[in-house]
Amino acid sequence: MEDALQALRKEVAGWLARNLPPRPAFKLPQSFLEVESQEQLDYLRDWQKKVYEAGYLGMAWPAEYGGRGLPPEHQDVVNEELARVKAPFMFNTIGLFWAGPTILRLGTEAQKQRYIKGILSGDDIWCQGFSEPDHGSDLGNAQTRARRQGDSYLIEGRKIWTTLGHFAKYMILLARTNPEAPNKYAGLSFFLAPMDAPGITVRPIRKITGEYGFNEVTFDAARIPADTLVGEEGQGWQVAMAVLAFERGVERGQAGGMVSFPLTVADVAALARQVHRDGHPAIEDPLIADRLVQFFIEERAFRANMARAHHERLLTPSRPFAPMFMGKLYGSELMKRLADFAVTIQGANAPLYLGEPSAIEGGEWQRSAMNAYGATIGGGTTEVQHNIIGERLLGLPKG
Repeated sequence: MEDALQALRKEVAGWLARNLPPRPAFKLPQSFLEVESQEQLDYLRDWQKKVYEAGYLGMAWPAEYGGRGLPPEHQDVVNEELARVKAPFMFNTIGLFWAGPTILRLGTEAQKQRYIKGILSGDDIWCQGFSEPDHGSDLGNAQTRARRQGDSYLIEGRKIWTTLGHFAKYMILLARTNPEAPNKYAGLSFFLAPMDAPGITVRPIRKITGEYGFNEVTFDAARIPADTLVGEEGQGWQVAMAVLAFERGVERGQAGGMVSFPLTVADVAALARQVHRDGHPAIEDPLIADRLVQFFIEERAFRANMARAHHERLLTPSRPFAPMFMGKLYGSELMKRLADFAVTIQGANAPLYLGEPSAIEGGEWQRSAMNAYGATIGGGTTEVQHNIIGERLLGLPKG
């Protein structure tokens, strides 16, 4: 297989050299969390469709649903090449990384036929209806109600932080079908809800960066078809846990691509050569150079750990998911610290933001520093991840 993968890498590198789109005149989002305008969406959707039509997205997904049915190592090679040239990210992240793999694993044949190809092409945008305004990270306490009425369900409630909700055609929705269940988890069900149903209202939320990628979604007797239910009533918690396993990278099966423009230590090192402290490039400051070396070590260790994770069932069968669980926690915190450091070394320019004439690189580092906090919250906060690792992997008692 190694020869085939090397040939594929060469093929993809050549394709990217010919097809990588130029950066547009307008501001691009840094990740799928910040897509707010139609022109941003059009640019990113055109790129995703182009990559898919070239055969480089969903390579490991079954061919009968729009993929190519190849071993996942082929998609890994493509992902590495996309990251190498800093290609635009795949905007339909919730579909490609969370909804799609879950449907392929747990959905009906009709659901697979109906939804998967549109996810890959970018024609059908997906959002996630998990978090609620009054329950924070307590996903099991979701109070949005779903009441069966004939061949439909009536949905009542609110969801918050709904990324891409203002563009989405479908939502993966966790709602309570049985408020009298013996425990809060047993009363939940999981739906593939159409966002054009009457009674659904989407309200954009302005982030600290000034962008409007998030939304609040209100359901006021919104009627959705009963065949959008995944599994049986009362199995929603199990389906939601499958989604979170894909979202956190604990399970493989995502379609491919990146969820953001990659930030690397090499990027920050290049910045340190550009900015000055006491009349000299910042990278010549021994304290800054030492921090950069430490970041390089952390980044290399993180990448090695994620590569090792694919073989962990053989290496450490007693805790096969440990590297994947660590990946979400450590990776998000590393990127936050790295972006903060990139702002700090700018000295007096550190407070300058997008649009400021003197802002270094247009204030993008400052935007990165604020956006980096989102990855430490979405998919389970850093605190929740610590609890999961302690309780599920290390066997520590709750509390």
